[in-house]
Amino acid sequence: MTRYPYMDYGTLLIYALAAVGPAAYWMWKIYRKDTVEKEPGYLLGKLIFGGVLAGVAALILETAADYLESVVIAPLISSVSLFMVITAVFVAVIEESCKYFFLKKFSWKDQNFNYRFDGIVYAVFVSLGFAAFENVLYIFLYDGLSAALPRALLTIPAHMGFSVYMGMYYAYGRLYANRGNTERSKKNLHLSLLVPVVMHAVYDGTLMVGTDVSLIVFGVFVILMNIGVSRTLQRESLMDGPLY
Repeated sequence: MTRYPYMDYGTLLIYALAAVGPAAYWMWKIYRKDTVEKEPGYLLGKLIFGGVLAGVAALILETAADYLESVVIAPLISSVSLFMVITAVFVAVIEESCKYFFLKKFSWKDQNFNYRFDGIVYAVFVSLGFAAFENVLYIFLYDGLSAALPRALLTIPAHMGFSVYMGMYYAYGRLYANRGNTERSKKNLHLSLLVPVVMHAVYDGTLMVGTDVSLIVFGVFVILMNIGVSRTLQRESLMDGPLY
């Protein structure tokens, strides 16, 4: 049941656009950068659904992690900042692992996964499906439209940014698997999960600690991440090639 049971259709539309609009915008932006061979709609829809499933799975796992933290970890730690960092690591590991699981489940063996930039497209669509699901929860159930702007400007682009690196390494994992180089394939697949986890943990941790220094680090990190993501997208789009 929502916090807004008497919402008229116009207001409902505004809330819905605020919830899913930013994610849809970034999906469209990334889709346009896939210039060599567009991915079929059924696959992209399946990946978005995978992101929603990842969001549901993460919600369940994070509830269990919250209980574990409160019962086991909190009594052992007196530092609030350290507790926030541990929480950020838990969240990053759970959310990025859930995204990665459904990314691989729904695309690894798909015949359309035949170009390097496909990996980025797939990871972005899963991640933004996840982010849209999360946005719906925040906007409809928790914070209303007050959450819409900061999430549109920061949270959604952050999820997109993490997924660009997940998808890039994921594609190279597929490339080396196709070439029979199991060792390099595994290395890239490990990086496909590890790099987004580290980025996500830094993003959440610096924000959650909330000190002047950590917020400065957060701001610098976001700026550098956005620059890196933009350059990576440009490079990978221009250098796109077949996975063989």
